[in-house]
Amino acid sequence: MKRKFLVAIAAASLYMGTASAMRPVTIVDQGSFFAGGTMTETPGRMDFQKPLNQHGQTMHGDHAYVFYQRPANAKQYPLVFLHGAGQSAKTWETTPDGRDGFQNIFLERGFSTYLVDQPRRGKAGQSTQPAALTADTYDQFWFSNFRVGNWDDASHSPGYFDGVQFSKTKEALNQYLRQMTPNTGPYDAGVISDAMAAIFEKAGEGVLVTHSQGGGIGWLTAIKSGKVKGIVSYEPGSGFIFPEGETPPPVKTTHPMGDLAANSVPMADFLKLTKIPIVIYYGDFIADSYTKEWNKDGWRARLEMARLWAETVNRHGGDATVVHLPDVGVTGNTHFPFSDLNNIEVADLMEAWLQEKGLAE
Repeated sequence: MKRKFLVAIAAASLYMGTASAMRPVTIVDQGSFFAGGTMTETPGRMDFQKPLNQHGQTMHGDHAYVFYQRPANAKQYPLVFLHGAGQSAKTWETTPDGRDGFQNIFLERGFSTYLVDQPRRGKAGQSTQPAALTADTYDQFWFSNFRVGNWDDASHSPGYFDGVQFSKTKEALNQYLRQMTPNTGPYDAGVISDAMAAIFEKAGEGVLVTHSQGGGIGWLTAIKSGKVKGIVSYEPGSGFIFPEGETPPPVKTTHPMGDLAANSVPMADFLKLTKIPIVIYYGDFIADSYTKEWNKDGWRARLEMARLWAETVNRHGGDATVVHLPDVGVTGNTHFPFSDLNNIEVADLMEAWLQEKGLAE
């Protein structure tokens, strides 16, 4: 028999000296599991007396790790949350400044939540392919790239954008930068989307919520699994897929990672994306036109590509919407709208969309 847990969903932030209290939530089921993955084997026969000889031994790897919680009287469709590049499931948990993240917010609103560490990342670190881990000092790059501000070279201090929805305390920035975590093997969209499809086989039908690099994985997952009933994508940064013969040219940008190129898939696969509702959200501090301010320009290119992509989905009979948050009066958001200071407002928009599409019943 499954035990019930009366959990007070509150992000008690001792390091910030604050606490936020939401309504208590009864959790009727929670746990974790691995999904997907492969097994490799070294040829030969195992010698029990020489156990460190790999001959005849196997390794299980390339799976995803999932932590889930189901509240009492849960809504029909769970929310499956996938992080972006350099991140883990921590993305959706307590915010850097100690408030409730989307995991707790949507549990309190009656949704089951599934938080994923993708293959070769975080708690799913067992990779079947080797990788050299580096110790690169890129904190200031990520701070700027994620549009919290432009790091001030002269004072070597954060130059926060005016009106940014990010706590300017030292500890919040410390917590934020410590979310970064490395790949333990080569990034492989096929491996990750295979594991994501396997998650839906275990969890059942649900809504996929992605962030950044996870956006491209989201499209591939929906192609591979008919159990994805809708997609909410926060600031997809790569992996835009178009039907063969309709792929647009790369979008030029001053971003140091180069111009943004799209990929192509067979029309039959692309048309699967027209069968479900999809919404894409982008935050603030994105350039309106080509600029040497590379962080704002890189996301200008991605917003432009997202609009081209949504137009293509809709032209083929789909239901894709791109929302630039400042255009609907939600301002100051970084690359992480769901953990910014106004994340309740951002959550309200997402829930309203879920309700509109019949995914919040």
